[in-house]
Amino acid sequence: MLNVEFSNEGVRLLKKRICIIGSGVSGLHLAYSLRNDFDITIIERQSPAQIRRGRVMSTQVHFGPTRTREKRFNMPKWGEQSLIESIHITIGNQKLFVGNLQEPALSVDQRLYYSHFIKDLIEKGVSFRFEKVDKESVEVLIDEFDLVIDCTGKNGSLFPFSIEKDLSPFKTPQRKCIIGYFTGIKANTPLGVSVTVLPELGEMFEIPVVTEYGPATIMFIMAIPNSNLDVFKGIKSAEEFTLKMRSAAQQFFPEIYNRIDRKNFALCDENSFLQTALTPIIRKPYLMVKNKLVVGCGDSVFLNDPITGQGCNLSSYCAEQLYETLMEYKNSKWDVETGESYWSRTKQYVKEVTEWTNAMTKPLPEHVVQLLLQGAQDQVKANEIAEWFANPTKAYEAFTSTKFIV
Repeated sequence: MLNVEFSNEGVRLLKKRICIIGSGVSGLHLAYSLRNDFDITIIERQSPAQIRRGRVMSTQVHFGPTRTREKRFNMPKWGEQSLIESIHITIGNQKLFVGNLQEPALSVDQRLYYSHFIKDLIEKGVSFRFEKVDKESVEVLIDEFDLVIDCTGKNGSLFPFSIEKDLSPFKTPQRKCIIGYFTGIKANTPLGVSVTVLPELGEMFEIPVVTEYGPATIMFIMAIPNSNLDVFKGIKSAEEFTLKMRSAAQQFFPEIYNRIDRKNFALCDENSFLQTALTPIIRKPYLMVKNKLVVGCGDSVFLNDPITGQGCNLSSYCAEQLYETLMEYKNSKWDVETGESYWSRTKQYVKEVTEWTNAMTKPLPEHVVQLLLQGAQDQVKANEIAEWFANPTKAYEAFTSTKFIV
């Protein structure tokens, strides 16, 4: 059904009305991509000031393809001072190699990223409502808008999107996520993400990050539950968290510990640490409610373990595919066919990211270990492995290949 308006000048078509619930990566990327062709309203429970003053929400690295999408949709640019050029790989206490990324990546504290983009969208005329939406109140939005998009994130969707069981094998979290944004750590060179894998214990990701305080470092421990690395239980205060992170680095990650300035090592602010655990789950991202299409995007439907750092990149990718779908069906009724088109556009990539990520939560296959050892001897191979994080299809192919060529 077409939206029309009658006036003295005659009949003119009105833009379809879209409601985006949530202003994380997927919600923001959708807003920028769709705002010129549709009437967009975003519902977000926190104001920009509340987001900026709040607790860190996650870690994030926007690899080259995500940064390209940000450019495509004319999203505001960030400075080039902290571009991530490489991936450093360590197994146990042995540093294997530094692989160079084809395109630089960037990590920006999501408190800064989200609040900045919300303000920019408001200035560009996008409507915002700062209120909480729950499963009861959401049905009113279905009546009000032509399309509701659930971008509520990792806390779970508002709608009963069906679970893709073949991509959702876990019933419990595979890692405890311990995250702190710190000053007082000398950056690695070339500037990059350090990945340290401790077999049977977990992983540490060290990520250079842009914050409102300037360049900082994310220390992100992913501990196998109840392993010796799972040592942050019961810690509530910023001071306790800082002391425990320093002692954990000394015990488990000596290369990082040796770059810590003991006098200046501190959290960026009292809210820049987080402990969480999530169970990965993949859902079919559309359904019909009240004879209207509802879709999901980002973590609300495609929730992966953070171990491969693909959360914001997968959210951005799926936002672009949803944008392409809605533009293709711009002048048609949005229904099951539209939803199925969106899912068919995204399913293969979601499968590749998810199966690689799920495999990373388990002991590395022997042929992957051999690939990593090759990277220690061959810079071309090291660069190819670094590119797994920017192009997960390559990682999926490497992990699922039955061939290993020396």
